[in-house]
Amino acid sequence: MKSSKSVSGLASLSSLVYSTEVGRTCPTCRQAKADCRCGRPVLPKGDGIVRVSRETKGRAGKGVTLVKGVPLDEPALIALGKELKAACGSGGTVKDGVIEVQGDHRERVIELLKKKGSWTVKQAGG
Repeated sequence: MKSSKSVSGLASLSSLVYSTEVGRTCPTCRQAKADCRCGRPVLPKGDGIVRVSRETKGRAGKGVTLVKGVPLDEPALIALGKELKAACGSGGTVKDGVIEVQGDHRERVIELLKKKGSWTVKQAGG
C-alpha cells in the first residue's frame, strides 16, 4: 500500500523547538532566540503575581526553590536569577521562564524580590 502523505508533507507538521547548533528557537520565525526577527520581546503570560515555591520532584529528593511568573524578558530574568543565586549562596538555573535556586531559600528569595521589584510576591505550596 502506498501512503497518501509524502515525507515532505509530514515534515511540515512538526516545528523545531530546540537545535543543538543554535539552542532555543522562535516558534514563529524558526530562528535562534537571539536572532529572532519577529521583533517583539517574549514576556511570560501570567496574572502579575510572582510565586515562590519549593519542589523536589525529579531531583532525587533534593529540594529547589522555584520562582515563577516574573514579568521580565529572558536576559533580565537570567540577571535576576544570578543575583538571587549569589544572595542565597547556592547554584541554580533559569529554564523556560522559571528561576531555580538549589536548596530551600523561600524566605530569603521572597524578601529579596519584594525589595527588588514592584511585584506582588507570594509563597506557593506548603
